[in-house]
Amino acid sequence: MTARAATGGVPSGSIALPDGVVHLRHHLDETAQRDLVDQVLHAIGEAFWFQPTTPRWNRPFSVRMSNLGTLGWVSDRRGYRYQKGHPESGLPWPAMPAALLELWRQVAGHPTLPEACLVNLYRDTARMGLHQDRDEHDFSAPVVSVSLGDTAMFRLGGMERNAPTRSFPLTSGDVLVLGGPARLAFHGIDRILPGSSDLIPGGGRINLTLRRVSQPLAKIASAGS
Repeated sequence: MTARAATGGVPSGSIALPDGVVHLRHHLDETAQRDLVDQVLHAIGEAFWFQPTTPRWNRPFSVRMSNLGTLGWVSDRRGYRYQKGHPESGLPWPAMPAALLELWRQVAGHPTLPEACLVNLYRDTARMGLHQDRDEHDFSAPVVSVSLGDTAMFRLGGMERNAPTRSFPLTSGDVLVLGGPARLAFHGIDRILPGSSDLIPGGGRINLTLRRVSQPLAKIASAGS
């Protein structure tokens, strides 16, 4: 995977944002983007897409989802959670491409690797309301998000749902890191800009969200001593 050159350990193209947020604009070049899309779509195929629903109302999300890695995030009447298999077939999730693990090593600044990569497919009118990523057991690792395809208008808030928000575009090849004091910041996608990229077959945007779910073994051992 080809990434932009790094300066002082942080890839160039960073934009100043709240503490703990790093926006790496155009971090992946066009070749790296196309290679990653091919790998992700090949791993998922058609069988691994599913339509999540909200726990309380059982309403379908506007995005289709899948997962890569040892654990996958799902949502249905039973709630939000991570599990080892597909919610419909029970089959294990496809393996995470090595390129994503290398990306994590480049930008996460965390000693353990991610266990889950949530794959969200946004078509023309899909969006994602403000939410926190808080279903993990350890918040010391950041959330690393990769944008591929159509530009999305990303909304970033604070630690409370009613905190002020700001929005800015995420374009294809951008990488966004939420860590430290921003690890539990509310965030969402207001809309995508259809036709702003031809990267995704059939149009739209794919977002890859890398997360560490479990506590590192060293931390578990320390807590139990």
